Amino acid sequence: MNIDKEELGETRVMEQLTDDTTPSQDLKSDTEPKKKKPEENGVLSFFKDILISFLIVFVLVNFIVRPIQVKGRSMYNTLEDGYFGFSNLIGYRLGGLKRFDIVIVYLPEKDEYIIKRVIGMPGETVEYHNNQLFINGEQMDEPFLDQSYVDSYDGQFTGDFTSEKLGDDEYFCMGDNRPHSSDSRFYGAFKKKNIMSKGAFIIYPFNGFGVYTW
Repeated sequence: MNIDKEELGETRVMEQLTDDTTPSQDLKSDTEPKKKKPEENGVLSFFKDILISFLIVFVLVNFIVRPIQVKGRSMYNTLEDGYFGFSNLIGYRLGGLKRFDIVIVYLPEKDEYIIKRVIGMPGETVEYHNNQLFINGEQMDEPFLDQSYVDSYDGQFTGDFTSEKLGDDEYFCMGDNRPHSSDSRFYGAFKKKNIMSKGAFIIYPFNGFGVYTW
């Protein structure tokens, strides 16, 4: 019987210990902050990265540069079909345009973008005679043209014409490959509001890598 009492007493002690520790464990679990599951942290991090990437891309393509891809031969042999790169938004907005800048022009009637080169500036008259450029009657060179390619057309590379005097917000733009370019000779002068950016930084293909006005 003594053994039974000791066993009962030991049982009561163990029960007491158990009773004493249980509230403290419950209290600890109530006061400790709940840890987020690794899966939750991973999902939040993923969407955070996506949002940051989206914001960076948005700022880049709306305020700094815009991606471009050359389609067609109108800028040959400066820019060739399939060239991919970027055009300068911020430089255009801060520095404006100068003669012979390469520009991206929006055609609202076709809802498409074309790439050309600025030849005539606001207030000027553009004339070509025997493949020679004249601005307000003054002869000007076009050093960006490949003379051997020009000569291959036997005097008919650009064709003779005289433009109307350009308005205060108008630019006369042409492709470098004059016989194969629809430009201001066809569409008329382009309004400044329809010129979206200037320059071309080509990154692919690698044999075309480089900056073409900026």
